Amino acid sequence: MTSKPLRIVLLAYPGMNLLDLSGPLQAFSMACRQTAVVTAQQAHLRYEMHVLSAQGGAVLTGAGLTVMTQPLAAFDGGEIDTLMVPGGSLGEVFHCDPLLVQWIGDHAAQARRVCSVCTGAFLLAAAGLLEGHRATTHWDWARRLQQQYPAVKVDPEPIFIRCGDIWTSAGVTAGIDLTLALIEQDYGHKLAIAVARQMVMFIKRPGGQSQFSVSLMSQSVDGARFADLHAWIAANLKHDLRVENLASQVSMSPRTFARTYVAEQGRTPAKAVEAMRLEAACRALEETDLPLKCIATETGHGEEQNLRRVFQRQFGVSPVQYRSRFSAY
Repeated sequence: MTSKPLRIVLLAYPGMNLLDLSGPLQAFSMACRQTAVVTAQQAHLRYEMHVLSAQGGAVLTGAGLTVMTQPLAAFDGGEIDTLMVPGGSLGEVFHCDPLLVQWIGDHAAQARRVCSVCTGAFLLAAAGLLEGHRATTHWDWARRLQQQYPAVKVDPEPIFIRCGDIWTSAGVTAGIDLTLALIEQDYGHKLAIAVARQMVMFIKRPGGQSQFSVSLMSQSVDGARFADLHAWIAANLKHDLRVENLASQVSMSPRTFARTYVAEQGRTPAKAVEAMRLEAACRALEETDLPLKCIATETGHGEEQNLRRVFQRQFGVSPVQYRSRFSAY
């Protein structure tokens, strides 16, 4: 455990999302106030937060509230442990402030880690930090980020992604999930959970969790031709859900169904079923105390060992570890 505070620098700009800034700030602040893990003298030394903007002074957020900031020049040559860039845009196009992009590019190498929340990923990409890296952002901006910066490997699903010393997160509240992961990296799981509890976050979501429900995502597709099918799948996860059976439900030939489904949903029927089964298993682990064998059967994974393999591949943890971290029981 470090004996001096870790300096956190958050960048601000007009139109940014207020919660992208205040959420991480509150979590870091809570970490400094938690004295149950260490002594009070050690606790206040955990983090030192600074909010910077291009010119300093008052910055108007997208929510209409102003925040007071220090100018970028105040930290030229200063030590930075974590550089965090919030997101937010008042329009449909994200405009990167050239001064912020230049400053990020000049100072990122000096920081132990660089992070973005939501569309803050556009600023990191503009500074050249995400080239060749896997990154995420708010699901509604993922396609635009990929189109604008094709060298970035944009994954729209995870809550947050760590790629070396660069962390990117999804929209708005995901910035808190990211910050809890940073706190856990710095001071351990016990403190991160204590902060989550103080912030009334009942489940500390892992980075691999999806930004959105598989069913809701499917329903949001224009036309939602397969909405009834998805509802039927969700109610029959433990049954045989091969393409032939799914096609029969919508009165289509297997070949036509598979082709049409991929064209409209952007994934194969098998991938959709796999995602819905995994989502159901996560929900069961989080919200019930059912034994793993029962969860594996009810969610269509069959044997318990199959459930373990899926969780290890998707989240890097076993179902038991997932439950211990995120269950309300």
